[in-house]
Amino acid sequence: MSHGILIVFEGIDGTGKSTQCKMLAELLSKKGIANISLAEPTRGEWGMKIRRLLTEGRNGVSPEEELAWFINDRKQDVELNINPALNAGKVVLMDRYYFSTAAYQGALGFDPEKIRKDNEKFAPQPDRVLIFHNSPEKSLERIESSREGKSAFEKQDYLMDVQGIFKSFDGPNIRFISSDASLEKVHEQVLREVQDLFELKL
Repeated sequence: MSHGILIVFEGIDGTGKSTQCKMLAELLSKKGIANISLAEPTRGEWGMKIRRLLTEGRNGVSPEEELAWFINDRKQDVELNINPALNAGKVVLMDRYYFSTAAYQGALGFDPEKIRKDNEKFAPQPDRVLIFHNSPEKSLERIESSREGKSAFEKQDYLMDVQGIFKSFDGPNIRFISSDASLEKVHEQVLREVQDLFELKL
């Protein structure tokens, strides 16, 4: 590939998107397809500020400040990680991208479409966006069983609003995946949704 491929895994926490991202990365590596897995928020300066916010609460940080942090974090990610990997011809697998910002901040009252368009002014648009969904109740069950407690954002009503925004996204690069089936069945659906992007048959 002369230019890389950008595949994004989106959805509320507890939908299994991170696991599916890892499974696809492992398969691509086995097939000899160069790939890199990235996650947002990053572990950079701005990303760590966001991560503290998610675990410790807002502590006076306004939603406007938080949104600005996400933008700053993504600009750094695009410059330092995403664009260099794409230019090197790699498959870039993203665990969250600007669709998450649009959905989560949209549920706080911002315009999701404006956030999406503002991000697309500087962030490369994905070749494929896989949006995972299940019931927020099931997501919360998975979150609680996989780690202690819940982040400040993981409240059921809020998650329902976030998932509603995720489901409102449309475009030729967007695919919706129900994560209620087994890991293997969901993985098979992921492969069906991305297979056309690769010269090598999966």
